[in-house]
Amino acid sequence: MDNSSLEPIEQYVIDTVRRMRTEKNISQKELAYSLNLSIGFIGDVESSKSRAKYNLSHINKLAEYFNCSPKDFLPQNPIVEE
Repeated sequence: MDNSSLEPIEQYVIDTVRRMRTEKNISQKELAYSLNLSIGFIGDVESSKSRAKYNLSHINKLAEYFNCSPKDFLPQNPIVEE
């Protein structure tokens, strides 16, 4: 699941969204439709072969969709690269 072309914070957000989506049994297609994004976008973001990622607008829409705060998609503390 690791995509070395992304920053660790970007991968963290992607992994968090994927976890929340799968825990609620929401398909990639359903999430994309609900956020008014192209059907393939969520798949591209979750694919380790793609450099697609969520931006702040996406995170805001995701928070509205999941009925949570945008900060729920971010780590509690900064991610320190090793």
